[in-house]
Amino acid sequence: MQHAEPIEESNSFLHESENQFEAGGFSLTDSLQLEDPLQKENKMASYKKFAHPDLPPESLGFYRDVLQILNRENLPYLVGGAYALNHYAGINRHTKDFDIFIARKDYEKISLVLTQAGYPTEVTYPHRLAKAHHNGDFIDLVFSSGNGVAEVDEAWFEHAEHTHIFGIPTQVCPAEEIIWSKAFIMERERFDGADIAHLILAREDQLDWNRLMRRFAPHWRLLLSHLILFGMIYPAHRDAIPRWVMQQLLKRLEQESYTPPPMEEICGGTLLSREQYLNDIQSMGFKDARLWPHGNMTPSETNLWTEAIPKRI
Repeated sequence: MQHAEPIEESNSFLHESENQFEAGGFSLTDSLQLEDPLQKENKMASYKKFAHPDLPPESLGFYRDVLQILNRENLPYLVGGAYALNHYAGINRHTKDFDIFIARKDYEKISLVLTQAGYPTEVTYPHRLAKAHHNGDFIDLVFSSGNGVAEVDEAWFEHAEHTHIFGIPTQVCPAEEIIWSKAFIMERERFDGADIAHLILAREDQLDWNRLMRRFAPHWRLLLSHLILFGMIYPAHRDAIPRWVMQQLLKRLEQESYTPPPMEEICGGTLLSREQYLNDIQSMGFKDARLWPHGNMTPSETNLWTEAIPKRI
């Protein structure tokens, strides 16, 4: 399998080449028998069968109408969530909502058009999403991930894929940005690591690893953790991850071991779970990595996001 070599980056860990890394005495060996290429190709094709979950007619009509309205008005949007995962990995998942990703700057225009069509909207979480409603159904209009890291920007639209959903021509979020945003979801009730593994498996040599590395640059440890898990989940497909990607990330881990840890007590766990690290930032004196200057959220936004934690009996 051929993978594109990394392009020049400003981050030091992205400058390391395979030869430099191997010259340092680090070698990776493949102890598993390689899978027959034709068998691998046939298996991958079977993963990409495309089908939509059954929906009540009224919900389906609502979703189709919104897509047609946005297309007609030439408003930028991308379909994400379960339908994007289905597009890339052929996984059907019944959900109660429909996710449309938009840039925050476009919300007012989209809100006006949908409201005029009889679908009122409301901003539920100012840093993350709004909702469009119709007779008990709703569509999430997503601006960013819950931790404020994976904000929808122009690159999402530049690298989107064309497809048809509910028979309507549309675009879905790029696989790389889906991986980026899902990588941070590690709640008590939800972990999206399986989705990431399925996306890597389904996309294999189609992923833009340079862009993915840039997306994760400040949080490279998180990317490395998911890639290590992928090799455990699908050992016969671990060559789906280019050697240079693993080498650069492992080289950075090695380099970091020779430097002293930061003095500032920051908890990055809040980027992964809005609930499980509350004690750290509320009682143990750790600073919240979601807040400026470390993150993109304000105290009022994190407070509102905390209030939305599902109540347990």
